[in-house]
Amino acid sequence: MLEIIMILFTLYTLIKVYISVMQIGYITEEKSGEAVLMSAEKFKIAGEYAIKKERLGLVSTIVDYGLFVWWVTVGFTWLTTTLGTDSSVMDAVLFLFGFIAIGFVIGLPFELYQTFTLDKEYGFTQTTPKLYIQDQLKSMAMFLVLGGGIFFILAWIVIDVSNWWIWGFALLFSIALLVNIIYPTIIAPLFNKFTPLEEGELRESIEKMMQGVGLKSDGVFVIDASKRDNRLNAYFGGLGKTKRVVLFDTLIEKLTNRELLAVLGHELGHFSHGDIWKNIGMMGVLLFCSFFLLGNLPESLFFDMGVEQKAGVEIATMMLLLPLISFIFTPIMSSVSRHNEYAADEFGSALGGKENLVSALIKLVEENKAFPKSHPLVVFFYYTHPPVLERLKELGYDATAVNQTIEKEGIFTFLEEEK
Repeated sequence: MLEIIMILFTLYTLIKVYISVMQIGYITEEKSGEAVLMSAEKFKIAGEYAIKKERLGLVSTIVDYGLFVWWVTVGFTWLTTTLGTDSSVMDAVLFLFGFIAIGFVIGLPFELYQTFTLDKEYGFTQTTPKLYIQDQLKSMAMFLVLGGGIFFILAWIVIDVSNWWIWGFALLFSIALLVNIIYPTIIAPLFNKFTPLEEGELRESIEKMMQGVGLKSDGVFVIDASKRDNRLNAYFGGLGKTKRVVLFDTLIEKLTNRELLAVLGHELGHFSHGDIWKNIGMMGVLLFCSFFLLGNLPESLFFDMGVEQKAGVEIATMMLLLPLISFIFTPIMSSVSRHNEYAADEFGSALGGKENLVSALIKLVEENKAFPKSHPLVVFFYYTHPPVLERLKELGYDATAVNQTIEKEGIFTFLEEEK
């Protein structure tokens, strides 16, 4: 059984490596061609950033594969011997903390390089070492409390409950729903400051739009995202009474009120179409299938790995193999998500004005230094949002014409002509 698992994981890794290599080659060629949606200089810079980020991901994929091989050949045996664990719930929790800690340490250099070298070089990050350490300490404390509690209950279920994978699925799915509910009001404020949007024309327009689609929210808030990152974003968070509109301060700074309302109209489209619940449903299907498959692993697999089939090892093995299962579902979930994004764009353009949404999308590309082209394989597997060129096309705008007008006359002149 171990040989089959290793073959499948090797195939999974080779596919990911192949996709990354194709993406790097594709962007290398495209960034030297005619610029789209931004000036030639910014187009080239965006391409260089995308290539460096993809290379980092490629190295990370290879390291993850090496770590996987180590775990299933000697790692689990080594950790079991080092900790001297038995079959109790607490020892299972201790084993899982050790498993997570080793993965964290291995992945830390990649995160540090991304944050303090790559993102710093291209002017994205504003994170200081002090702020980074504070974030890590908060995350660790939260993980020790919440993660430890989840591990404890899940280990107890594995040890003492028949058909444990069904109840394990129910536990984690319930926790996922709970996290969606408490994230905007309890978790997110631990890391960022949320300030109610000041009264004025923008707030009145937003509240009017929300009332028009029947959205009752906890309020409209501005998040101090600029203390960590310069990129622009906005989102709806929460479920039930905790729903709230969150605007990045960088977004408010860079977009006009009309553009903001168009972006918000897009997000309201997701609400109106029930996309949040669709995503939760897809996540539930993925989680159920994962628990069914990984919760019924044969005892021979653990024998081949040189360990007993104890709760901690079983759960760690599930976590180790979960990316393999998720990868199979990824193209399906990405396709559904892209369909939802097109529908939300249509909704947002009707609500906030097509020209305003186009203008906002182009600004987002430029400010976020997002290279507007990707290899079709990358789009097929990973893109939860359609490529921006395709989004503009669906909105009725020719990207080449948009780009030429930006360089010669400015985007707003072009958009006024298109009205």
